[in-house]
Amino acid sequence: MEYFLQQLINGITLGSIYGLIAIGYTMVYGIIGMINFAHGDIFMVSSFIALIVITALGLTVSTGLGLTILALILVLVTAMVIASVFGWTTERMAYRPLRGSFRLAPLITAIGISIVLQNYIQITQGARVKPLQPLIEGGYTLMTRVDANGEFAVRLSNMQILIIAITVILMIVFSLMIAKTSLGRAQRACEQDRKMASLLGINVDRTISMTFVMGAALAAVAGLMFLLYYGVIDFFIGFVAGVKAFTAAVLGGIGSLPGAMLGGLVIGLIETFWSAYFSIEYKDVAAFSMLAIVLIFLPQGLLGKPEVEKV
Repeated sequence: MEYFLQQLINGITLGSIYGLIAIGYTMVYGIIGMINFAHGDIFMVSSFIALIVITALGLTVSTGLGLTILALILVLVTAMVIASVFGWTTERMAYRPLRGSFRLAPLITAIGISIVLQNYIQITQGARVKPLQPLIEGGYTLMTRVDANGEFAVRLSNMQILIIAITVILMIVFSLMIAKTSLGRAQRACEQDRKMASLLGINVDRTISMTFVMGAALAAVAGLMFLLYYGVIDFFIGFVAGVKAFTAAVLGGIGSLPGAMLGGLVIGLIETFWSAYFSIEYKDVAAFSMLAIVLIFLPQGLLGKPEVEKV
């Protein structure tokens, strides 16, 4: 029971990171009906930006909790701003000029931007993994088991609490933003019919650009949390995490924000429990197999809505 509870905590933490990245995918798809394949690499670039700023500030675990939190807020704001610029640039270069073209054209250009970002980071930062010493330590022991194999303690770290709390807060904020604000109403209008939204006075180009910016900002939050939680990054994490987050978005129902978060949690839990109880080499196979099974019986995903054909 104790081991199961520990893996449940680990799975929810990992799933929260996947869910934040998946929201960026699902927001873009909800409006323009296309996947931003450079999104995972924006997440990767954000992690490197955070690492560079943390190194420049000289943060260590001995800095002190108060100063560390203030410094991490500065790191987060910097990463979000730069990631938002990358998101805006991706939309202007890869999607807007080709919006009226055949559907594969912008996807190909987005993949091109993804490759450029990967190689840029590889050239400028090197191909080796970049470590980071833990900055937020401590936590709580929920329960302890002592048996013939020794002592096993179920731990909930402060970093895990921070990741889960930030994810829940951002999920609520973005859901309210889309439901209550004028930007959210414009996004929902563009999702239903971009041409009619334009006729009604909505600036479709600006709305789509803001959606890319919002998705990139969420990817930056996920990038910082990934760096702080795992303490090691490389230029290839964007591809791996991007594929997992895309899988989470499809699993939860592409176009649905709660679905993206639910899909992220499902993927994170499957990976964690499979690694804990079975062979870790096949954890990705298990996650993608679950996606295939769900799509066979629920083609629209867990929380997605069937597409209505406009006539």
